[in-house]
Amino acid sequence: MSLNRRQILTYAAAACSLPAMASAASDNKPMQFIVPFGPGGSGDISARMLAEWITKKTGRSVVVENKPGANGIIGVEAARKAPADGSVLLLATTSTHLANPYLFKKLPYDPGKDFRLVGTFGTGSFYILVNPSAPYKTLANFVQAAKANPGKLNYGYFNATSSVTAAMFAATAGITLTGVPYKQVGQAMTELMAGQIQVVFTDSVQGDPFVTSGQLHALAVHSAARLKRFPNIPLFRESYPKFDVSAGFLGVAVPAATPVATQQELNDMINDAVTSEPVKSRLEGFGFTPYRASLADLVKFEQAERAKWPNYVKVANLEVQ
Repeated sequence: MSLNRRQILTYAAAACSLPAMASAASDNKPMQFIVPFGPGGSGDISARMLAEWITKKTGRSVVVENKPGANGIIGVEAARKAPADGSVLLLATTSTHLANPYLFKKLPYDPGKDFRLVGTFGTGSFYILVNPSAPYKTLANFVQAAKANPGKLNYGYFNATSSVTAAMFAATAGITLTGVPYKQVGQAMTELMAGQIQVVFTDSVQGDPFVTSGQLHALAVHSAARLKRFPNIPLFRESYPKFDVSAGFLGVAVPAATPVATQQELNDMINDAVTSEPVKSRLEGFGFTPYRASLADLVKFEQAERAKWPNYVKVANLEVQ
């Protein structure tokens, strides 16, 4: 069968349009953003902000799904088994990607091999929070009370960051605290307000509403400088200059087998999101410092930060599970 020139051009154009049509169909596929912790935390809030931004900019729906449990392992495992096509994102945190490899003997995933970071919300600050009715009003008061009652002051923890930070501070201050595990940050906050536990170490995103409302009192904050919104809250380093632990990290990861081109598209999109309004201002209001990070930058950051955790675990004298 012979074809004229117009037919040839028509079929050629149709053939060329197939990849674009397939790509467009794929782009219309709803995305899933897995948050490996409960709702209401800093990661959950940041993930929902990004999901909203993606939907507004691209028209593609993004479903945020909380999968808490086992220090983030349950959610991470769900993401590891997901299709490596960019349709499933994972909230990567200090706990899941930096601390867990050194806190669990048999971690079912390897963050460096199983995932690739494609974006970051930046690093943040964290508080030491107590009940306003507690007898200690300053960090020095709290340390004095802990020394007078070794092991009798309980701290609530809900992920690796909150537990390691508390243990690190206890080791630095020369005190003994007893950890009480919780599945979600909200449970720990509720118990703290009820007086069932005495202290919680948590990032500023999770702590801000409680500090602003006066429901909880911040004894100190770990940050590069005093917070503009709470200038009266002293820095940890003003009393304990040797207390140094990485500020909380929040990022976005995908399965390692995701095509590099797709990783780059996601990286560009996330960089645009965190450095544009209103996301940028909201993150800064939470105490984060958002910035553009290339895929190569993210690899270097992850490797450098993870290398610090063996020493953190050692100093905190934490038992590997």
